[in-house]
Amino acid sequence: QVQLVESGGGLVQPGGSLRLSCAASGSIFSIYTMGWYLQAPGKERELVATITSGGSTNFADSVKGRFTISKDNAKNTVYLQMNSLKPEDTAVYYCNLKQFPDANYWGQGTQVTVSS
Repeated sequence: QVQLVESGGGLVQPGGSLRLSCAASGSIFSIYTMGWYLQAPGKERELVATITSGGSTNFADSVKGRFTISKDNAKNTVYLQMNSLKPEDTAVYYCNLKQFPDANYWGQGTQVTVSS
């Protein structure tokens, strides 16, 4: 079993920055993919960014050039640095961990609100 605890959400003005953290604990294997997804009110959950245990990253087109994803292996923590935030980035952000063959874990979510 794996537990994911997110932190770092909040209210920020357009153009501002936030950094989200996701700390993982429990049975974490050596090969995994961790990532962030967002869900806006009335919409489906969608990919923001992922990073593999090998360090490969993937980003949604909407955040390329503005968001970066990184990880600290010693802390089993993944970070999402969000810059140049826009009102349309407003959503609940969820941390996700996938492990072979079919394990799929979610955090509780953290609210990000971009508003003046």
